[in-house]
Amino acid sequence: MKKFILGLLAAILLAFGLHAKINEPDWIELFNGKDLKEWTVKIRTHEVGENFGNTFRVEDGLLKVRYDGYTSFDRQYGHLFFNTPFSYYLLTVEYRFVGEQCPGGEGWALRNSGAMLHSQDPKTMLKDQDFPISIEAQFLGGNGTDKRSTCNLCTPGTNVVMGDTLFTPHCINSRSETYPGEQWVKANFIVLGSEEVHHLVGKDTVISYYQPQIGGGNVSPVDPSVKIDGKPLDSGYISLQSESHPIDFRKVALVDLSSVKDDRKKLEELVKKALK
Repeated sequence: MKKFILGLLAAILLAFGLHAKINEPDWIELFNGKDLKEWTVKIRTHEVGENFGNTFRVEDGLLKVRYDGYTSFDRQYGHLFFNTPFSYYLLTVEYRFVGEQCPGGEGWALRNSGAMLHSQDPKTMLKDQDFPISIEAQFLGGNGTDKRSTCNLCTPGTNVVMGDTLFTPHCINSRSETYPGEQWVKANFIVLGSEEVHHLVGKDTVISYYQPQIGGGNVSPVDPSVKIDGKPLDSGYISLQSESHPIDFRKVALVDLSSVKDDRKKLEELVKKALK
């Protein structure tokens, strides 16, 4: 009997330990610090997979966006897509703007980049398409003069709901502070399928919105069979932008929340632990 009880206790403790482990955040390092084997490049006017000018590269353990292979930017907007789509997740991105803007870059693109959420598959983008249909978490760096919030919302080929109203303008600023110079900024994004999305700087929520869906403009040209207005965006790819200003990324990692998406309490606990 004693051995049976001890065995039962051991089984209970083991089960508890496994349960506790399941409820701990399991970070997936999208950027491995070594190479871009799990990523696909798409740059406007170039074919999928062509890393024109070595725009996206890994050096010194950093994922870098550079333009020393360009004579002029010439609206060659680029995106680097992680090859696996996700639906419910917590994404963290640590970035910094560096150096000078590429000649030919638009004024609005100064210290401007972003992470595209719920993006279309890069293989479905047209050769001359400027941006993927997606939700953009826009990164802005301070210009030394103006207030420039970061983790803003932009909507290329999409709409969202804010305050029970369909939000159709292209961009809206977040409530974040301005981050000037070449300092590192930690951005977090809680993406819950087609239900809701929250942008955070560190642990501070700076903008929230709901019911992301395909619609609106600000993406051109586009395949009409892909841009189905009104279709909920419940999953998609994650990509990082090249918009003419050099930027470094030292961390791009994700916690997949799909296993707890139907248990709000467990989901919130997992996110809270991951943000510690």
